[in-house]
Amino acid sequence: MAAIWCEITAKEILVPINGNCISGVPESLLTGLSTDSRKIRPGELFWALKGEQYDGHDFALKAIEKGAAGIVVQEGYWNPEWGMGNAEFRDVVVISVQDTLSALGDLAGWWRHQHSARVVAITGSTGKTTTKEMVAGVLELGNSTLKNQGNLNNLIGMPLTLLRLEKGHDMAVLEMGMNRAGEIARLTEIADPDVGVITNVGMAHLEGLLDIEGVVKAKAELVQGISAKGRVAVNGDDELLLKTASIFRRDITTFGLGKKNDVRATAIRNFGKEGISFDLEYHGDSLTVRLRTPGLQNVYNALAAATIMFCLDEHAEHIVDGLGKFEGIKGRFTVRHLNKNIVLVDDTYNANPLSLKAAIDSVDALIDKGEKLIVGLGEMMELGNAAAAAHEEAGRMVAKLEPDCFVAIGEHAPEMAEGAVEAGIPRNRAKVVKTHDEMVRTIRDEMREGCLIFLKGSRKMALEKVVEGLVT
Repeated sequence: MAAIWCEITAKEILVPINGNCISGVPESLLTGLSTDSRKIRPGELFWALKGEQYDGHDFALKAIEKGAAGIVVQEGYWNPEWGMGNAEFRDVVVISVQDTLSALGDLAGWWRHQHSARVVAITGSTGKTTTKEMVAGVLELGNSTLKNQGNLNNLIGMPLTLLRLEKGHDMAVLEMGMNRAGEIARLTEIADPDVGVITNVGMAHLEGLLDIEGVVKAKAELVQGISAKGRVAVNGDDELLLKTASIFRRDITTFGLGKKNDVRATAIRNFGKEGISFDLEYHGDSLTVRLRTPGLQNVYNALAAATIMFCLDEHAEHIVDGLGKFEGIKGRFTVRHLNKNIVLVDDTYNANPLSLKAAIDSVDALIDKGEKLIVGLGEMMELGNAAAAAHEEAGRMVAKLEPDCFVAIGEHAPEMAEGAVEAGIPRNRAKVVKTHDEMVRTIRDEMREGCLIFLKGSRKMALEKVVEGLVT
């Protein structure tokens, strides 16, 4: 029988999480689960997690005051005297576990197996969220589909997504993120996916993984950890990824542009700002896919999504229809039209060297001859000792576009500007700014009717503020 909120008791989850009920009524029904005491609703279970900035245990009593049916805490936290003489606390279930984060994953893994939904897991250095949305868009045409919201893709977010599974769900599409070795292995253990995909591997999270080989090994934990019955899709154009993934002897389906791939895109037709199309080839069959979103990177994202669909034996017409309806995601290479025929390419959600190269290639395909181009970049985070060199290379990549103006912001902005100048941009066109407002003013001063503006930066740079400043 499927685990169902409002029908499951605190007692039933004790075994999956190896927990002890040290207070309250274990037969209490639970209406849901929350890790945020500010959003807790009556009847829910409050799960206290320790973070870098906050410790959920500090808010456990507040959650009880707001009507939580129970709390899950680390061993040694609860003081039995808190429940004495306090009617409000008397029946509240208090469950202690050795580690609340680990226990949350254990509960999510158990919950996943109480339901019949098939699970898709997606990881990679770039394209995870876009691929997830494409996959969900196709599956939703014929299935009740659960997907993680936004980028809830870590050791907290993904388990919370799985705990939203209901008996009516046919599919669950999960994004898996990481910044250190072992995290993808743990997420794979929790989700036990039927199909897993690695979109690509690039220089990202180097502070925790040191070099590209470390990133590849960390992403390949999905291949290593997937069950023998699971199927895996990997970017076959990435030789290092394919070589590493092949070590684990799983059922691997490759996708990409190269002729050796199982799923290929051929006859790519670029419609500039209006999108792109290609012929999708698999096992001798060919389907024409028309994407509303521009950029070669979206061809790769669509290939990854289509490969997952083939692994799930999804209908071909659903693949074409679902991919054709995809309208993009805010902040991920989305095209916005401003006044005076000005086009803004908003790629501000995140950035690493791999995604920047893909985006620059796509901008190069978008720009019309003679059209003025303004590029604004924020620095790329978590690059460790490679940061300075990577940002100089970023400037050199921008220089290939021959922009009329290049504006850089962040601690490594000087390196970006210097790299651009060394690659041929006149020094007066490579500008370093310190604030979002200064970036907005600089770009506005350069804007002309019919120009194209491209903005990209890591999440912490919050370049969406620049987008807002240009749009208003």
